[in-house]
Amino acid sequence: MTNTPDLPEHDPTPDPRPAESAASVLDDATYDRILEPRSEGRLPLGDGTWHQLARAYVRVQLISQGAVFALVLAAAIVAQAITGVFWQWIPAGIILLGTGIGLLITPRQARSFGYQLRRDDLVFRRGILWQRVVAVPYGRMQLVDITHGPLDRGFGIAQLKLVTAAASTGVTIPGLTQGAAEQLRDTLIDVAETRRTGL
Repeated sequence: MTNTPDLPEHDPTPDPRPAESAASVLDDATYDRILEPRSEGRLPLGDGTWHQLARAYVRVQLISQGAVFALVLAAAIVAQAITGVFWQWIPAGIILLGTGIGLLITPRQARSFGYQLRRDDLVFRRGILWQRVVAVPYGRMQLVDITHGPLDRGFGIAQLKLVTAAASTGVTIPGLTQGAAEQLRDTLIDVAETRRTGL
């Protein structure tokens, strides 16, 4: 009688971490690395591969915020020309200041976004001053939604939203390329369905 070696049990649960070809879709037209805050008390990146937002996301945000800036400025100028008073510059100035700051920090802020596909969950991080890191277990995902507006479609980007049973753990990943959003959606749906059925 011959002894056969014990073979490791096959784990039927698919690994959500992308293969090289899928990873190239997720990393197509994105930044090369996440910018971390310089503070010693920053949240660490940890191990694994982090995927980032598309570079076009910054252009879309700058166009949107620039349009708001120009519209508010034009409205304030027209209001002053018609009425001859200056009070409208108080609310307009507040909006213009906030929008101007947004225009300055958007490129760095966009590079603080990142997501990582781990064995059991998706980890999403964002923020420079106010940092947020959230892990969403695959088995708790209830809905994966892709949305994009006209400007997003023009630049080929989309927003992916993960909805879970607990609203506080939901995640919205903006500024993905259309291909990355679809690839990520399909991967998350396949893995989440497998985890829920207990295969």
